[in-house]
Amino acid sequence: MRTWRAAFVFLCACKSAAPGDAVPIVGTSSPTADAPVTYWFDSIDARLVSSDAFRGKTTVISFITTGEIQSQAEVAFLVKMSETDGDKVNYAIVAVQDASGRELVEAYARFCRATFPVAMGDPAKLASDGPLGNISAIPTTVILDASGRVVFRSSGVVTSKELRNRMPR
Repeated sequence: MRTWRAAFVFLCACKSAAPGDAVPIVGTSSPTADAPVTYWFDSIDARLVSSDAFRGKTTVISFITTGEIQSQAEVAFLVKMSETDGDKVNYAIVAVQDASGRELVEAYARFCRATFPVAMGDPAKLASDGPLGNISAIPTTVILDASGRVVFRSSGVVTSKELRNRMPR
């Protein structure tokens, strides 16, 4: 029974986006803003995903959807990275899906073995004026330094090696 449930979650999580919903890959950028950003996302459990909770450590946040294989690849990189440095770096994923998909996001997080916080993000809000910039491509990954300033932002899959190279030392 458990194998069947895992297969069902995997199939739901990996479903293709509807035609015309393909999200462009934008590329990478190194932000120039010096001010710390303020953000808060609706966590799926008691662990906060916010600027206040994460300040004091380098933070990596990936904005994903459960229906994109690229998102699954990005989450796999973060899960592996968090196994070795999860106590020194904050990791989180934010599912850019409306609230009706919350149970799917919870199942997706368990399936991907995410041990770090997972939250929901309002797609309309993030696409227009999100606190970490417009999230117009999935996945988008943002790295913040210990004081909460964005030091790296990339759309598309970013490998563990590239993420580590972009993290503040």
